[in-house]
Amino acid sequence: MKKLIGIISFIVLASVAIAQTPQEIVSRMDEEMSKHEKEGLVMTVDTKIPVMGTMSARTYSLGSKTRMETTMLGQDVIIWSDGKTEWTYTRKNNEVKITNQKEESSESDGDAEMFDGITDGYDVYIDKETAKEWTILCKKSKSNSDNDAPKKMELVIAKGTYKPVSLKTKMSGITITMHNISFGVTERQVTFNPQDYPGITIVDKR
Repeated sequence: MKKLIGIISFIVLASVAIAQTPQEIVSRMDEEMSKHEKEGLVMTVDTKIPVMGTMSARTYSLGSKTRMETTMLGQDVIIWSDGKTEWTYTRKNNEVKITNQKEESSESDGDAEMFDGITDGYDVYIDKETAKEWTILCKKSKSNSDNDAPKKMELVIAKGTYKPVSLKTKMSGITITMHNISFGVTERQVTFNPQDYPGITIVDKR
C-alpha cells in the first residue's frame, strides 16, 4: 500500500511540476510566432455581420506586403498591398484598379507580429483543455483604457507546437474569427503581377 501511495504521490507531484499557467502558454506561443516572423503568415478570417451573414477571406502577409482573397457582392476579388499602394482585382471583369492606400490602413498587422502581446491588458484563463489544444479565455482588464479593445477574446493554442489554432472575438456586434493559420509566404504570392492575368485591364487611379 505504501508503495502504491508513493507512486500516486509521484504522479501528482509530477503533474503539478509540468502544469503551466495560461500566461506561460501564451508566452510560449509568442516565442513560437517570433521564430517564424520572417516566413510570413497565412490565415482565414471569417467576419460575421448580423443580417448580412459571414464573409470569409484568405490572407497572406510577408513584411509590409499583403494579399487577400475573398468574395464581395458575389464577385471574386483579390487585393494586394505593399503598405502604400493597393491593387484590387475583380475576376469577373478581369480588371485591376490601382489606388493609393489610406493612411490609417498603411501599417501591416497581418504578419506574425500581430500576435505579439495580444493578451496585454487582459486577464487570461484556461477555459477548456483537450489532448491537443488549450482554449484560453482573455477578458479585458479593468486597467485597460483602450476603448477599441474587445471585451473578450478566445484564443486556441496547439499543445506540443504552441502555435495558434484560432482567435475569436466580437466587436460592435461583429464576430471575427481567425483560423486555419500556417507559416510560409513567398514574395510572388503577395505581389501583383500582370503577366499572371492575360488580357487584364489596368485602371490606375493614383
